Amino acid sequence: MEKLGQHKNTFVELWEADVSKREADIWQRVWQIGGDQGWYFGTKLWKLRGIVDKLLGGVGYRKGRPSGDLQKGDQLDFWRVVNVDKSKQYLKLGAEMKLPGKVWITYEIKANRFFQKIEFMPNGTFGRLYWLLVKPLHYFIFTRMFRAIVK
Repeated sequence: MEKLGQHKNTFVELWEADVSKREADIWQRVWQIGGDQGWYFGTKLWKLRGIVDKLLGGVGYRKGRPSGDLQKGDQLDFWRVVNVDKSKQYLKLGAEMKLPGKVWITYEIKANRFFQKIEFMPNGTFGRLYWLLVKPLHYFIFTRMFRAIVK
């Protein structure tokens, strides 16, 4: 299921699913995301986005992730771990790519529910326009990522 909305100048896209009795398997997939594992869907599209980012002066798609458990501040391709609590099954990543705003992706399991949340805080009118233009592509990619993690 997906919910779209805007709250305090932040666009939010939320997917959630019942993962009763599969929490450990789902969390293991989240915990391994990025690097050699890829993003479960659209890894080639993420790499293409990285090429565009590099051309715009950004960090590009830096393939890689730490070999051990994720820690706050770790690099995960062109994302950075903003907050993590493995025991609470919570992971929040912030994008380091060039964007007209800030974007975060959060994964969490709470009360047998798995959540994938995308938040975008636009910088001005151009940021809002950017989000509206990429929204169909994001819906396509993030929906399939979510489904691949949950399956």
